[in-house]
Formats: sequence, C-alpha cells, structure tokens
Amino acid sequence: MFTAFKRFALEKPTIAWSLVIGSIGPVLVFTVPKFRREYLGFKGVEHIPMTYPLPNRARTATSGYEDSA
Repeated sequence: MFTAFKRFALEKPTIAWSLVIGSIGPVLVFTVPKFRREYLGFKGVEHIPMTYPLPNRARTATSGYEDSA
C-alpha cells in the first residue's frame, strides 16, 4: 500500500497531496472544536434573542409623520 502511494505521489503529486489534505479534513472536524474549548478557552457565542424587549412605560403615539396629500 505504501509503495503504491509512493509511486503515485512521484507520478502525480498534485492528486496525491489533494488526497492527503482531503483525508485530514474529517479528522479536524472532530478534534478542532474540543481543542478550542479545552485549551484555548473558547466559550461560544450568545444566542440571538427571538423577541424584542418592550419598555415598561406608557407608549405614546407618534405625530408629525402623516401624509398631507
């Protein structure tokens, strides 16, 4: 297996390197988030609020924006 890949890497290095880099990707999907949380102190982002908080006061009607057509 190794000798076949070595021969393939000598004949077509771009395809061989793309296979190596492409096979590392799925491993990084599972290892990078854990590394960021445990060693770099990554906390994540806050969730986006789903509602807008209304103020605790009387609401006044706006004036001066009416169309005068």
